[in-house]
Amino acid sequence: MKFTKNRTGIGERIFYCCNYLFLTLCVIVAVFPLINVIATSFSSSNAIASGKVFLLPVNWTFDSYRQIFKDGNILRSLNNTIVITLMGTALNMIFTIVCAYPLSRKRFQGRGFFSGLFVFTMIFSGGLIPGFLLIKSLRLIDTYWALWLPGLINVYNMIILKTFFQGIPESLEEAAMIDGANDIYVLVRIMLPLCGPVLATLSLFSAVGWWNEYYNAMIFLNSTPKLPMTVRLMQMIENINRNSLMNGEGVTANEMLTPEGIKASTIVVTMVPILCVYPFLQKYFVKGVMIGSVKG
Repeated sequence: MKFTKNRTGIGERIFYCCNYLFLTLCVIVAVFPLINVIATSFSSSNAIASGKVFLLPVNWTFDSYRQIFKDGNILRSLNNTIVITLMGTALNMIFTIVCAYPLSRKRFQGRGFFSGLFVFTMIFSGGLIPGFLLIKSLRLIDTYWALWLPGLINVYNMIILKTFFQGIPESLEEAAMIDGANDIYVLVRIMLPLCGPVLATLSLFSAVGWWNEYYNAMIFLNSTPKLPMTVRLMQMIENINRNSLMNGEGVTANEMLTPEGIKASTIVVTMVPILCVYPFLQKYFVKGVMIGSVKG
């Protein structure tokens, strides 16, 4: 038996080269702003103002980070963000699972009607003012439930999980029910253990969304001790601009800070925790994204 070497034609080689070149450019476009922001956050104000910062910090300094953590409320706001993220992610996953599982079962009467209602909410919403009046009438203003309650279910994530449930062989469920298992037992002991990758991926999506929560928190939260880190950092930037700190009023030349340096530091501070969590979920990420996208 003769084994022939796998050879690719010139057209296929050109195609691969173009693909590699295109993907390399995409990586550069995606990574360059991140590197530039990190370099800016560690550079001196003079280097930032003169435009010398590119990919590496110029005149290393931690003044921007000192200015951020000089505020005594920043650690409290960080704790608030952690509470909002953990509780919000847990509620999202619980209600997403509770909705996706019955809608994926053929024996559930009216599942098409209820699925249509969920999809309808992806296209139409009540609007900002009716939503605010609803939250106010429920007396949830200045509470975290004003954030959690309207965002209990992400319909897109629910559809992904519903499609995954539909891809699990029904014979597993039928065998368990023959042995006397009920729907709750089937969901908890059979279905969920098979959903590890997709649950990890959806949890990551949800956690990133709650970690970056800004708009609703700015509208519904009034007390400074309850503000998340994103809102608090934005207020800090506004105060720095208002007090003209970057113009050197009341500070020495070495203590002058530019708004660009403060903004870059706030981006890094809010980004680092998510980057620390991502490696632990990376092995589930790609598989979880692909699961449910194609039904066989």
